[in-house]
Amino acid sequence: MQQPTQDSESFWRQQGQCLQWIKPYTRVKNTRFTTPVHIAWYEDGTLNASVNCIDRHLPQHADRIAYILENDDGTRIEHITYQQLHDHVCRMANVLKQLGVGKGDRVVIYLPMIPAAVYAMLACARIGAVHSVVFAGFSAESLGGRIQDCGARLVITADAAWRAGRMLDIKAAVDTAVADVSSVEAVLVVDNGGADRITPTPRDQFYTRLSQQASSHCAPTEMQAEDPLFILYTSGSTGKPKGILHTTGGYMVYAASSFQTVFDYQPADIYWCTADVGWITGHTYGVYGVLANAATAVLFEGVPTYPDASRCWQMIDRHQVTIFYTAPTAIRALMREGDIHLVSSTRQSLRLLGSVGEPINTDAWQWYHDKVGLGQCPIVDTWWQTETGGILISPPPVQGKQKPGAAAKPLFDLQPVLLHTDGTVIEGAGTGNLCLADSWPGQARTIYGDHARFEETYFKAFPGYYFSGDGARRDADGDYWITGRVDDVLNVAGHRLGTAEIETVLDSVAHVVECAVVGVPHAIKGQGIYVFVTLLAGVEATETIRESLIQTVRTRIGAIATPDAIQFCVGLPKTRSGKIMRRILRKIAAGELDSLGDISTLADPSVVDAIIAGRVVV
Repeated sequence: MQQPTQDSESFWRQQGQCLQWIKPYTRVKNTRFTTPVHIAWYEDGTLNASVNCIDRHLPQHADRIAYILENDDGTRIEHITYQQLHDHVCRMANVLKQLGVGKGDRVVIYLPMIPAAVYAMLACARIGAVHSVVFAGFSAESLGGRIQDCGARLVITADAAWRAGRMLDIKAAVDTAVADVSSVEAVLVVDNGGADRITPTPRDQFYTRLSQQASSHCAPTEMQAEDPLFILYTSGSTGKPKGILHTTGGYMVYAASSFQTVFDYQPADIYWCTADVGWITGHTYGVYGVLANAATAVLFEGVPTYPDASRCWQMIDRHQVTIFYTAPTAIRALMREGDIHLVSSTRQSLRLLGSVGEPINTDAWQWYHDKVGLGQCPIVDTWWQTETGGILISPPPVQGKQKPGAAAKPLFDLQPVLLHTDGTVIEGAGTGNLCLADSWPGQARTIYGDHARFEETYFKAFPGYYFSGDGARRDADGDYWITGRVDDVLNVAGHRLGTAEIETVLDSVAHVVECAVVGVPHAIKGQGIYVFVTLLAGVEATETIRESLIQTVRTRIGAIATPDAIQFCVGLPKTRSGKIMRRILRKIAAGELDSLGDISTLADPSVVDAIIAGRVVV
């Protein structure tokens, strides 16, 4: 096993005390990054995640607001106290037990951003079941694959989801997904206003009826620190989605510690993370890290542009939000709509802004800082992954000189390193593969049911290191700048070019709202550079603008980065969570139109046809 430094051992031993343990741990760390890879933290301690999120706060904070709920159309605002959260979670836990769910059973949760999603997660944690939340925008086929892979015994869904005033029949997707999955014994249906529009199946159980007879007391199950807490699936460019498994003790320590450290949460704060619980950001910084700190958070079922692009800013005023954490994609989308949507709010309550999910371009950072935060709020531009469990690199949450677009410094005692492709370490300033030289408590333990794939994906390329799959640049001050996925690094005539670097340059050009750069096969250079560009509404795509984009790239990066094709688009293919589907863009650019794969998870699938129609042949 790797031997931690004494300082690291002492630090994480102390950090572990941020939780309430049933049986205190004596051993802090037991990890190895070489085959066979082994990761364990606090392994001889026992605890319960639900207790650490709710019960331990009740003696002093039973009446504190845990969540402020606002529904899709804004007609319902609800305040849920920690005592009410406890009662709801216990009732849900007792319903799960009544349906035969017990410790170690897998439960798939396919719900919109409603309180029941949080209740379901914590109810599973309370009785020792392993939850796997699937974003409720995924297709029936994608959902079914995840249900089958983890062997779920129960699926929890709703009779409807609401998005921008439209009712979505997510129950129908579940019915299709479970049709041929023998492991699923029941589907638990939560009432969300669409009960009269569904057709019950023999497996259906209805939560409203069952919960009315359920007790608001449920004794928590004692869990080993290394017992699984949840499985969360991540999609890759090839192969089936990976079921990333996180365990209870280390994950909860890291979620609680990193939330407090990065966001500098204070008891008077109102925190809003816009991420859906179907993603890791929603898990760590929407539920577990938030509640472990007895925080108050906003839970929003809707979208930031409905009924118009002022929705987020008005909600910040309405709920006096002090900390706002969102994605660059959302920031750019709102920036595109114009500053006019800011004037109906003051946003004076804000003291800290956060960014998550991808590198943020300079223009979006500046608009976020100057216009949304009125120049008064520092931005924590956070880097982390589903596999890391929590934020690893982030600027400090204090006002001062910041570098727009820089993830900045590692948290705690973490040891990021940059490696050349041959595995040699890059000292000082330089660009390379971003790896971690040592473990941390929130690190994923394995891929569910496939530890060999876990080792192959994250530890084979650079033995002795965790390989993030991202590239990064470290400047002379030791600050890290994420350059994008390594598989998004282009090799143009023997030169390695990061797509994020080119995108940052293009995003700085007037009239450009958003862009995406992908590689395309090139007979001479190996890979060519294909650019998809969305312009401001009302701006006509002209040859003059095209030439200005090309010249800007040549000037800012060099002739080697000259785009081979620029295609103007009315929009880019995105999931309903706002993530650009670069896989689809790569296929279109390469002319591989027969293998685009599942596009049902896109917010607007019609943009794919429009992009195909305007494709440029390189």
